[in-house]
Amino acid sequence: MEMYQVRYFLSVARTLNFTRAAEECDVAQPSLSRAIKQLEAELGGELFRRERPQAILTELGHKMLPILTRCYESARNARAVAVAVRKGEAGALTLALSPTVGLALFLPRLNELRRLFDGLAIAIRRASASEAVESVKSGSAELALAAGNEAQAPSLERHPLFSEGFHLMCNRMHKLANRASVSAEDMGQERFVLPRHAEHCEQLSGWLREAKVPLESCHEAYSDADMEELVASGIGVAIAPVSLPIRNGLVAMPIRGFDLRRSVFLLGAAGRPRSAPATMLMNMLRATNWPLAATN
Repeated sequence: MEMYQVRYFLSVARTLNFTRAAEECDVAQPSLSRAIKQLEAELGGELFRRERPQAILTELGHKMLPILTRCYESARNARAVAVAVRKGEAGALTLALSPTVGLALFLPRLNELRRLFDGLAIAIRRASASEAVESVKSGSAELALAAGNEAQAPSLERHPLFSEGFHLMCNRMHKLANRASVSAEDMGQERFVLPRHAEHCEQLSGWLREAKVPLESCHEAYSDADMEELVASGIGVAIAPVSLPIRNGLVAMPIRGFDLRRSVFLLGAAGRPRSAPATMLMNMLRATNWPLAATN
């Protein structure tokens, strides 16, 4: 399989017309048609039904479209990164992270990036999920990692990285600390630390109300670090995403009957040229097999 064949296939899939695709690819139509035929022979089936003047994707064509799109994008990105490495280009990379997205999850990939691009300067900006989205749109950040569903716009690329549930965090000496799991009834008399900074705070508050937890007696925190500090001191308990690292002095356990989940997305500006480091990071994050702890 050659990349020019993949490019021709993607152009026909986009235009649904062999003539327009040939014009778009700046190649004679017989050459484009021959390349598509060769690709079909390699893949063992027709990719298009030729219904003049249209070309209709077959079932095989539909299944191959996302695979060959990723293949072509990866090849283009690899060439761009190789050129940047040869030229010694590094520069700076700015990432926007929403408040409850843990940087520790992404540090291994950032370290890989730093090894590839010697001298790369990385800037991490914390912002609300909506602010992270706006920073990508405005260009003040090349990529964003955000929890929640704020980012749904034609101007954005939005790639889901992982979905996760929540668990109860408490002090190691707390009366619930030795339980295999807890229920709403177990937590009914507890004082909670509400994460006011979190995208999921309203949903969490609604669940606590249904569980008859008096919210007027809740403590409040405006960062994950402060929430964990309060819980570690024994002042209360908290419900946190599974991916939040558990600091010393804390334990975490599943909550029976608690179905709140959230997704973490990688965001970039659609159609806007990216630096080689941003391109490489996006590819690495999308290809990562996230730890089971972050998908349970």
